[in-house]
Amino acid sequence: MNKFVSGLAVNLLMFMVLPTAWAQDNPPTPKKISSPHQTKGLWYKNCIIYNVDVDAFKDSDGDGIGDIKGLTQQLDYLRMLGVNVLWLAPFQPSPMQDNGYDITDYYGVDPSLGTEGDFAEFIYQAHMRGMRVINDLVLNHTSIQHPWFQEARRNKNSRYRDWYVWSEERPDDWNKGMVFPGVQQETWTYDKEAGAYYSHRFYKFQPDLNYKNPEVQAEVERIISFWLRQDLDGYRLDAVPFIIEDPRSDREDPIHYFEQITSFRKLTQWRKGEAIILGEANVLPDENMRYFGDEGTGIHMMFNFYVNQHMFYSLASKDLQPLKKALRDTRDIPPTSQWAQFLRNHDELDLGRLTEAQRNKVFEEFGPKKNMQLYERGIRRRLAPMLQNRKQMEMVYSLMFSLPGTPVIRYGDEIAMGDDLSLKEREAVRTPMQWSADKNAGFSSANKKLDNPVIDKGEYSYKRVNVEAQLRDPNSFLNWTKKLIDLRKQCPEIGWGAWQILEANSPDVLVMEYEWNGSHLVLVHNFSEQPQQVSFTSGATAKVRLENLLQQETLKPDKAGVHKINIEGYGYRWYRVGGLLRLNDLK
Repeated sequence: MNKFVSGLAVNLLMFMVLPTAWAQDNPPTPKKISSPHQTKGLWYKNCIIYNVDVDAFKDSDGDGIGDIKGLTQQLDYLRMLGVNVLWLAPFQPSPMQDNGYDITDYYGVDPSLGTEGDFAEFIYQAHMRGMRVINDLVLNHTSIQHPWFQEARRNKNSRYRDWYVWSEERPDDWNKGMVFPGVQQETWTYDKEAGAYYSHRFYKFQPDLNYKNPEVQAEVERIISFWLRQDLDGYRLDAVPFIIEDPRSDREDPIHYFEQITSFRKLTQWRKGEAIILGEANVLPDENMRYFGDEGTGIHMMFNFYVNQHMFYSLASKDLQPLKKALRDTRDIPPTSQWAQFLRNHDELDLGRLTEAQRNKVFEEFGPKKNMQLYERGIRRRLAPMLQNRKQMEMVYSLMFSLPGTPVIRYGDEIAMGDDLSLKEREAVRTPMQWSADKNAGFSSANKKLDNPVIDKGEYSYKRVNVEAQLRDPNSFLNWTKKLIDLRKQCPEIGWGAWQILEANSPDVLVMEYEWNGSHLVLVHNFSEQPQQVSFTSGATAKVRLENLLQQETLKPDKAGVHKINIEGYGYRWYRVGGLLRLNDLK
């Protein structure tokens, strides 16, 4: 076992280091890089991002709450898994009315999670293991308990009054543009102490900051600079469209000030040249370029919500055309920008960009009960209980890892954790990590009922689904995920290359070809539970053998240059064209 882990660590380290070196020496030919220095620092083009809620990952002191020391203790597990970027949910001081997204102090660590010293040690240990760390920065709003807001509501003449958005009269659109419809009742709430209405796109305990105030802009720059100086490698910018909107414009069709994104980018690169911004912006394809900006002026990465939603519709309907169109619609982005591809995250599965008929189809297939749905647009379940089929789960994860961009996985997804629908709203998918079959799933030694309870009943109980058991089982989902992560790291074509969708001669099968630096991949995914006969060809694959990267198989074309395969239900194949990637090809 020690020899296996040691060998795996060496291999993982090799593939964590090589893509950056390859990128520096061999800029991708399909995506033109105008000068060699621009390739430096593009580590995000070919990495694996793992999202962690600190309070739900590992409790080191037995108080029932996960903490930074606990996360530090589990870094070797994460290195073994193969992830090389950790994305931390908010850990700043907060009353925790919204899982830490309601902040009372931007410059500290919540005492329940640890100290600033604990955080510094965590960063050091992560970097020692070759991992980068990015954190969540929630800059659209504060907690209503933040000292800024408390001063603003008490004193009309306070400098902090204009740090928030007020109205003496109730605006006409006071109940429009809610982020959480069905739960949230308004976006303007009257505050008796202030004698005025305040704006809040999110919950009423999260008042919006006023970015038209230069003092707010300057303070936000200090916050970003502070965390970059703590040796973070970037940050996820929460709720980007709401940060840059004019809060007094039409709630349902607001004016946006994109120059604010450019300011964030300039500051970030100035403070730490290789730091990145990962933006949360669920926008339509014709808006993408306004967020990415011209090369070097916008956010580095953005979650591809549009592809995510159409992928789930294609899974539900077995109609691949919407997914193919979504991929093509989101193809054109600057060469130094990158999509973040994901399946599930810490929120609901947002289906707001689908038509009502499409959304209902996804509900019918993956969230048919009302208690599975949320905010009139989404599903509050983890992926495993949504699919309930190991073969389909493997295919879907293989698909996500093979989509143009960088894969992002949620803690616990590597062991196919379930959800707890008895918890309110999005808390259903935020239950503690299941480490073992011991008390409290090995998450905590606390001798009390946990505020955030572990899943202890049913098919996804911690006694049946946990890391310890799956590490011992060579056929477990955890060990399968480790292999997939290792495979993805060996395929820089996906992170760097140009791609095209090949005709598959089957309406149920997606075939994609990638090309980077003269190397080609072909990736095949069957969306049907029935076996399919697939045939495809391209200029690069005709008359060239394909080597299967997952198992022993060499695929040769027929006389017409066409490759034909029989693929099982929910099957998937990863092929390299002409043989295995050789390191000396990339020198």
